[in-house]
Amino acid sequence: MNYDQIFDAAIDRLHSEGRYRVFIDILRNKGAYPNARCFAGHNGPKPITVWCSNDYLAMGQHPKVIAAMEEALHDVGAGSGGTRNIGGNTHYHIQLEEELADLHGKQGALLFTSGYVSNDATLSTLAKILPGCVIFSDELNHASMIAGIRNSGAEKKVFRHNDVEHLEELLKETDPNVPKLVAFESVYSMDGDIAPIHEICDLAEKYNALTYIDEVHAVGMYGPRGGGITDRDNAAHRIDIIEGTLGKAFGVMGGYIAADKRIVDVIRSYAPGFIFTTSLSPVLVAGVLASVRHLKASSVERDGQQAAAANLKAMMREAGLPVMNSTTHIVPLMVGDPVKAKKISDILLAEYGVYVQPINFPTVPRGTERLRFTPGPQHTEAMMRDLTRALVEIWDRLELRLAA
Repeated sequence: MNYDQIFDAAIDRLHSEGRYRVFIDILRNKGAYPNARCFAGHNGPKPITVWCSNDYLAMGQHPKVIAAMEEALHDVGAGSGGTRNIGGNTHYHIQLEEELADLHGKQGALLFTSGYVSNDATLSTLAKILPGCVIFSDELNHASMIAGIRNSGAEKKVFRHNDVEHLEELLKETDPNVPKLVAFESVYSMDGDIAPIHEICDLAEKYNALTYIDEVHAVGMYGPRGGGITDRDNAAHRIDIIEGTLGKAFGVMGGYIAADKRIVDVIRSYAPGFIFTTSLSPVLVAGVLASVRHLKASSVERDGQQAAAANLKAMMREAGLPVMNSTTHIVPLMVGDPVKAKKISDILLAEYGVYVQPINFPTVPRGTERLRFTPGPQHTEAMMRDLTRALVEIWDRLELRLAA
């Protein structure tokens, strides 16, 4: 058995399909986001502008967040000390869970080391606890949700994206006496569209199903206090489990669920992904705590980000670029070819100092490869004009089709 040959062939397949992933070597400039330094292929760092970060509101740069982390570092040190059960349960963790429960109007919350882990651990554990559970999953759910459902061993029924009629067909054909769980997202981050939350909740109530929503691309971003789309649309009370991340709009790291105390206690007591992993460093938790508290009280960052996204979409449309019909802060630009998407990304970085990563399969279906821009409150109109001009020039150079 030639193991090296097998591994080489696997990597060669990715190269031939134009979807081999390259991680760019950069450092962000504290206090000057979205400005950063790129170390890839240069003699010394090259100034660049970041356009694809999920730190949507630049809270990772906010003075309150940095000050809270520095204070925690000097107060308690770097690490947490172990799992929550052994030595890693700090006062910071307790405070943050209380803040997150309050943010979503739930009885309790539970922290995880990432949004991926919170989805995987919670979904896999829930379905194992519920005998004979059937999970109804939107076809565009994130890989972490798919992993959790697969790891649960439960029967899965996939409904067409945001199609409530198809969801009802699947619910109707399922034994009314078995436990059911409908799992979906609020904001789908590759297309930038939003789930019909109230309609899904109506069906869940009609067919006696639990609801699980992934709000990772919405928490901090929407609602009067940043509770997400469920906060904005007054739907949080209708959702049994709300899952979110602390590494996007909140700007630091981690994941969580918010639910009633009974569900939280079950996941806390049974989920291996929670029980057997070192807890988040209190330094990170302190930063998130400051971020959550700030965004509960301030809409300045949210308003600035929404204005920036609307402005960039308008500029791209006016220039004839094929910007997709996103209804959120996500600005996806359709390319439709993995090699060309990577080529555009490479030119932008090398010639224009613009950093945006191509999005290829399996993140999006083949033939829908794209560039995904996430303008934030710190991206200026001048930056947007420069970016739009660069894209128009590259589209012309590569003889790509503009929007009709």
